[in-house]
This record gives sequence, C-alpha cells and structure tokens, in this order.
Amino acid sequence: MTLNTAAAVAAIAAKTKRRPKIGVILGSGLGGLANDVKDATRISYGDIPGFRPSTAPGHAGELVVGTLSGKDVAVMNGRVHYYEGYDIVEIGFAWGVRTMIITNACGGLNPAFKAGDLMVLSDHINFMGANPLRGVNDDGLGPRFPDMVGTYTEALRKLAHSVDGDLREGIYVAVAGPNFETPAELRMLRGFGADAVGMSTVPEVLVARHMGMDILAISTVTDMATGIPGQIEHVTHEAVLEVAHRAGDRLADVIKGVIAKT
Repeated sequence: MTLNTAAAVAAIAAKTKRRPKIGVILGSGLGGLANDVKDATRISYGDIPGFRPSTAPGHAGELVVGTLSGKDVAVMNGRVHYYEGYDIVEIGFAWGVRTMIITNACGGLNPAFKAGDLMVLSDHINFMGANPLRGVNDDGLGPRFPDMVGTYTEALRKLAHSVDGDLREGIYVAVAGPNFETPAELRMLRGFGADAVGMSTVPEVLVARHMGMDILAISTVTDMATGIPGQIEHVTHEAVLEVAHRAGDRLADVIKGVIAKT
C-alpha cells in the first residue's frame, strides 16, 4: 500500500481512545447517518497521514468515531473512488475493525427493482479492471490468495432482512466510472447476472475480505439502469444524490438495527 497504515492508525489513535470493532462506509448522499453518532470525534481525511481526500459530491470526507446503537463505531462519512484518480491500493483502509458495513448508491439492472429500493449484496462482479490486493502481500494482514466464497456474511444478511423485511437482495457489479454506462453495457451487465451496477464498494470489500472481516453491504437503488429500449433514462449525479437522500433515513434505520444486534 502507498498509504502508511501505521502512521494513519497512530494519528487516529491520538485523537480518540475508542477502538471500534464495527466500521461503516457511507456512500453518495448517505452521510446523514454520521449525524446520529454519539460522543463523536470527527477527523478530516486530510488530517490522516497519507489518506486521500474525497472529491466526489455528496461525500463529506471525514472519519467519525463514537457510538451508534450503543456500540463503538468508526464511520467513514464519504469514500474515495478509483475514478477520482487514486491508485486502487489507496482506496481500501481498515483500523482494527472486525465487522464492516458498506453502503453505496447504484443503478438498478434488475427490472423488478425500482428507484428507492435497498439491496443487500449477496455477491459481486469486479469489472473495475483493478484490484487493491495487487502487489506485495502482507501476510500479517491476510493470505496471498483470499477465498471469495461467502464474502458477504450470511448471518449479517439475515440480520438485515430481520430488521427490514422489504429489503431486496442481489448481485452488484462494480465498474470504473466516472461515466454512466451505455445502454448496451447495461444490457451486457444484466446478462452476466448482475442486479445493480455502481462505481465503488468492491475495493473496500476485497480489503475487508483479505483481512477476514465480516461484511454486510447495502446498495440504494437510485435509478433504473436496465438499458432496455423504451425504458432508457438519462441519469445525473444530482438526481442520484436526491434519491439517495430520500432513502437515507430507511437505510440508517437498517444499519442501526443491525449494529444493535451485532
């Protein structure tokens, strides 16, 4: 990693005595949950040595450490993306966390979905053309060749469904971005079995899996990206953020409910 993990961890530890075992990554337009963190210490990404600032709209770019649902948590209020020009190995970062909850905004490929739905990830397809585990492996963090079967922890998925019985579940495909996909690309991705498409999440999941974490990922479907002739939508990031904001309270309730029972 180009990120000096030891220096970054030391900088965070100097600002808070909490050592949370639960991490949450908040995607586009989903930062409202960070305001629910109690006794919060807020650390700008710019104050963490080697950590990259978030430049995407809808991402605050701060680490919020405190309590949520009675548990110590580390909440990444906004993420950094591959399309922002960073090396893929700079995107994944963990700080003693053992359970990772990851959110994102995505386009719905499954025609049974609708904008505003929440989808629990059961699996993913990596079409980003890059992998944060590439390069020299740190055997102290995880194996050279991590097994990806069961990456999305079944117990956490079931727990999320018990909190909200109307959650969708499906396969997420990650692409590099930053452009939205062509109709032909969308039809291809659906043909490969994906239910939703986005530009994030998979790098963090790969790092978390490499380190043996339990993982729950939930997508907010912000638009229908089926690519089906006659059903093609023009998508803007502003519209994505608007739908993500509207679904934010429901998603926050799911996350808080899962944390309370974890």
